[in-house]
Amino acid sequence: MKTTMGLATAAVLAVGSLGVATATAATSQAAPTAPTTTITGPSSADRGDDARVAAAAVEALRAHPRAARASTGQAVEVTDTVVDPDGATHVRMERTFRGLRVLGGDLVVHQGAGSDAWRGVSQTLDAPLALGTTPTLGADAAGTRALAPAKALREVAQLERSGRPTLVVDAHGAEPVLAWEVVTTGVRADGTPSRLASYVDARTGRVLRREEQIHTADGQGESLYSGTVALQVTQKGSSYELRDATRGGNHTTDMNGATDGFACSAFGWGCKTGTIVTSPSTTFGDGTGADPDTAAVDAQYGTAVTWDYFKGEHGRNGIFGNGSGSYNRVHYGRDYVNAFWDGQKMTYGDGDGVDYGPLVSLDVAGHEMTHGVTQNTANLTYSGESGGLNEATSDIFGTMVEFYAANSEDPGDYLVGEEFDLRNGRGFRRMDDPIADGKSPNCWSSNTKNLDVHYSSGVGNHFFYLLAEGSGSTTFGGVAHSSTTCNGSTITGIGREAAADIWFRALNVYMTSSTTYAQARTATLAAARDLYGAGSTQASAVAAAWSAVSVS
Repeated sequence: MKTTMGLATAAVLAVGSLGVATATAATSQAAPTAPTTTITGPSSADRGDDARVAAAAVEALRAHPRAARASTGQAVEVTDTVVDPDGATHVRMERTFRGLRVLGGDLVVHQGAGSDAWRGVSQTLDAPLALGTTPTLGADAAGTRALAPAKALREVAQLERSGRPTLVVDAHGAEPVLAWEVVTTGVRADGTPSRLASYVDARTGRVLRREEQIHTADGQGESLYSGTVALQVTQKGSSYELRDATRGGNHTTDMNGATDGFACSAFGWGCKTGTIVTSPSTTFGDGTGADPDTAAVDAQYGTAVTWDYFKGEHGRNGIFGNGSGSYNRVHYGRDYVNAFWDGQKMTYGDGDGVDYGPLVSLDVAGHEMTHGVTQNTANLTYSGESGGLNEATSDIFGTMVEFYAANSEDPGDYLVGEEFDLRNGRGFRRMDDPIADGKSPNCWSSNTKNLDVHYSSGVGNHFFYLLAEGSGSTTFGGVAHSSTTCNGSTITGIGREAAADIWFRALNVYMTSSTTYAQARTATLAAARDLYGAGSTQASAVAAAWSAVSVS
């Protein structure tokens, strides 16, 4: 197994050549004779281990200059090092030619740990570079050529150039070519963002090739609560990040027990971002809490499903409605039994390990992201009855996300957080009978506004359950549910999808920051009339369900 080491200081070598044997990972055993070339580079003395490895590779190239495909004007820069358990090293370098990046000119210098250390160079460049670097086609003309209608661009919408074209040496073809690199951005047909580099011959104007710089991969994760789940991950070098380019760049980081300081909590300054979760393969986690990546899988999966739910069911393009993503932080603090949205990101604690496990279940992921949706729609103030409506909105859509996922490992129900309730398996709240927790009222009263928002949400949760499923007893996800009304009426539900459509429209169109429960009744009635018509069964059910929780 190899261990990758970061570089504290990049080693740079000016050379007359740098080279490799084949286009594969094979090595070359070059003779130590070479054209006369001035070579400069760092010494290995007085440097850290990673820099010493890099400097040793530079010194090895001095001793084997022909291995670099010698030509005047070349230079290399160390970008990465790998050290094997037996001490062998593999140092990756990028090449420039007369100050221009050489695409396809990168190389790896291999050395053993013994006195006869040299093992050769891996690269794809098979001859010394010898080409002019003065273009006959200007940058603007190259940009126009890159944006001209072409088959490769048909599926990219909102196509536009990003920055000025840059001169490079493109060594990916049979012969190195001076080219303009023209970067464009856009959106592909499936919603994947595009960052496309087109390479235009700087002499003829011919488009040589195009390269998509957004790399997505079909990955999977072994989650804690939802079994094996599909994920979109992003390749970065030889590893993969838990980053989803198809959903606004949503990603997950590991806080490793760290917490935010006062400045972050009070003013949003200096907040910790955590470390992006990576894997050497497209698989993350092992399905147990022993692997810290497992909780990250749950969070990332929940983010993806929530994104898909709001986009597919309500036409909302992400939390912010503009296609941009946010991110998750997992392993926040020690014994932290909570999760939160702070206006930019979702954060999840690991629970205390006794009563509660990591709070990364699917419905809680949906709950936290919905806080972002609420903030960017009605922006319901997080206190009083509007705060209860804010929390109810998150419970409602967190529950809808759970049903939407149709995951057999975590089937839909109207319990919130039951997956991480290690002691009882009942979760924090339940929507069919909110008072089951002893604090969340089933029915509105004049005191509702004085309750903590996590409890005053009971009225909204109960309303939604009755509207969607009706009164009486039934079973969801293997869990018995039973709901009664506050006025003794019998309610027939209209289905959870219709109920959710009504609530979302009310949130998005009619509710404001200080909406009360009475005003929420008015808002949802208006939404029901908009969607289904005045006097419709759905509108009548909305009125009946509000009356059933004592909101008139």
